[in-house]
Amino acid sequence: MKKKKARGLNSYRAKYGYMFIAPWIVGLLLFFLIPIGQSLYYAFAEVKFSENGLLSTFVGLKNFNYIINEHPKYLDNMVKSLTTIGFSLPAIIIISLIIALILNTKFKGRTFFRGLYFLPVIIASGVVIELLFAVNSEDIVSSGMNEAVSNNMIDFGNVILKLGIPSQIAGYLSAVLNNIFDIVWNCGIQIILFISGMQSIPDQLYEVAKVEGCTKWEEFWYITLPMLSRTLMLVIVFTIVELLTTKTNVLMELVLATINNLEYGPGAAMAWFYFIIIGVVLAAVMFLLDRVWVRRWREDDFKK
Repeated sequence: MKKKKARGLNSYRAKYGYMFIAPWIVGLLLFFLIPIGQSLYYAFAEVKFSENGLLSTFVGLKNFNYIINEHPKYLDNMVKSLTTIGFSLPAIIIISLIIALILNTKFKGRTFFRGLYFLPVIIASGVVIELLFAVNSEDIVSSGMNEAVSNNMIDFGNVILKLGIPSQIAGYLSAVLNNIFDIVWNCGIQIILFISGMQSIPDQLYEVAKVEGCTKWEEFWYITLPMLSRTLMLVIVFTIVELLTTKTNVLMELVLATINNLEYGPGAAMAWFYFIIIGVVLAAVMFLLDRVWVRRWREDDFKK
């Protein structure tokens, strides 16, 4: 009898569970899977309007051939979009990690500053952003630091060059500092992820390190950073996807403009080819991180 009651209770729990996830499954099917299937078909079809609605004709790789070999802007915007990763990704990761390290320490007002750095995420995700910039119709996510203001305050280029830093590194640092507002604005989620990863590190590791006489730098390099390896991979993937899919991305602007121009076939082909490139970039980054970094820490721990 007890077994029958247990089975009955489990079946009821299963039914209630399916009832709770049913809206999500329906939404996934109607608003995600079906549109993805349609867009994939449109990438290989010629879509036209008629009195009966949309008429599509399968044309194979014609749309892909057009965007790669004939479109005047697609490949150039693709290069610009991918170049954005190389510029913004290291700066966002480093600044997010530094801010997370500071916010993870104990000091008065820590909760306030944690919320302060997360405010851009809340503001940018609602109608507040439109109200803030309704006067000059400028998007705060892409506005960056005003050049006139930054140049009047301090010329970062001259300061960096006087430090004797190589020209290539100096150019990158100058560009990062001149766009520091933009970069910090995009660090909210990354900071939260790093803080959550740091809070999962056992305190006993740091206590042992103090007993052994380790410096703060050694604690960071041999405890904090290795323990954040999985979190760092998550942050990198999230940042890459965010940079490549934001509406301020030049290629995404081209895709949206093409679709708004009722060119559904070429627009879908642009989006899917871009999706393939993003997948390749993510796979390469994940492979390099796992091979070069994560496994290195595992091997070092095994040798010790």
